[in-house]
Amino acid sequence: MKLKELVTNIRSKNAGPFLLTIDIFCSNKENFEIITKKLTKIEISKLYKAKKNQVNIFQIKQLNIIKITIPRPNIQGSCKDRDLHGASFGIILEELKIK
Repeated sequence: MKLKELVTNIRSKNAGPFLLTIDIFCSNKENFEIITKKLTKIEISKLYKAKKNQVNIFQIKQLNIIKITIPRPNIQGSCKDRDLHGASFGIILEELKIK
């Protein structure tokens, strides 16, 4: 099963010019628990090619939401930046196999 099948929405956006935040809205508490076990700092660092110590994962249990903060691969607005708003980075997680 893929992550996108267990959630209601995945979105990403800038958290300033140097960071991205990815929000995962789980469809229920059971899926939230399954996903939080799979989404580790190591897993995220591999997917986004970030150092493990640069990955932050926040779990908001009351809302069944997982927030991930990672460094942007390129500074927002730089010549190499292909996503000014950071909106396309959440798509990478959609295909992640969860179970």
